[in-house]
Amino acid sequence: MHSITYGADDVLIYDIRSADGQQLPPFEAGAHIDVTIPGGIVRSYSLANDPSDRHRYVVGVKREAQGRGGSASMHAHVQAGTLLDIAGPRNNFALEEDAAHSVFIAGGIGITPLWSMAQRLEALRKPWTMYMRGRSRKTTAFLDCLSSPRLGGRVHVSFSEDAGTPRLDIHSIVAKAPKGAHIYCCGPESMLECVESACVHLPKERLHLERFKAKEMQSRDGGYLVRLARSNQEIRIQKGCTILESLRQRGIPVQSSCQQGVCGACETAVLAGRPDHRDCVLSEEERTHGKSMLICCSGSLTEELVLDL
Repeated sequence: MHSITYGADDVLIYDIRSADGQQLPPFEAGAHIDVTIPGGIVRSYSLANDPSDRHRYVVGVKREAQGRGGSASMHAHVQAGTLLDIAGPRNNFALEEDAAHSVFIAGGIGITPLWSMAQRLEALRKPWTMYMRGRSRKTTAFLDCLSSPRLGGRVHVSFSEDAGTPRLDIHSIVAKAPKGAHIYCCGPESMLECVESACVHLPKERLHLERFKAKEMQSRDGGYLVRLARSNQEIRIQKGCTILESLRQRGIPVQSSCQQGVCGACETAVLAGRPDHRDCVLSEEERTHGKSMLICCSGSLTEELVLDL
């Protein structure tokens, strides 16, 4: 960890660099990394910096009092000089750089991947507009960057704390977007649902969403067999368990992070059987093909699944 700075109330900005001073693996706007926090917790964080930055990864982490402990551990135990294991970067929220126009709709800490996208389009001199909704000025990360005069009025920021300020009129934002525009949203579930509703008439490839939490419950029905093709093992999935949990109970190491189906770390190839998809990563086309699944949350619709593990 190179440095940590104040981003907003309950938000810290982490500047992560290689311990040996070398360049880091390249990333595309919208990507995230998996950080192993002291204590063994693994969490995914969106990269907020310009993809041209090859010497660092910048993430903004909001401390969630009602979270699962990852953000609280980052705030409490990671300091400048702390050595961290980083996996990735991976991108399930890719920017369409050749779009005629890009519209970014951000809520709270959801600004992080969208700010990276805006910087990328600035470098490419491509048109974009951003609408940012925060609870208050004190709790909004990257507000100094968003307020920069050089952005020329393309960023529209509003706050719930301001009396008389209406919520974002998302249907109006989408309706007045330039022809062919791609719509991106990262924020709370209520905002994402509103954007989905407003974009129901658009081609699916022009809507891009990034979720913090799963939209569906994990599959814990059990009652099916999982065969691991490479290791030649069979595991009966019991009621109340996910595939990931069952594999770990048997001592089988599998990469994972969010354990909710939103980061993609545990995506696994399916060789036979029909998955019961519960994730927020795979497209409808990928779900239909059934060639991969996220084993932290998805289950099986057939009596047997064969995985490439």
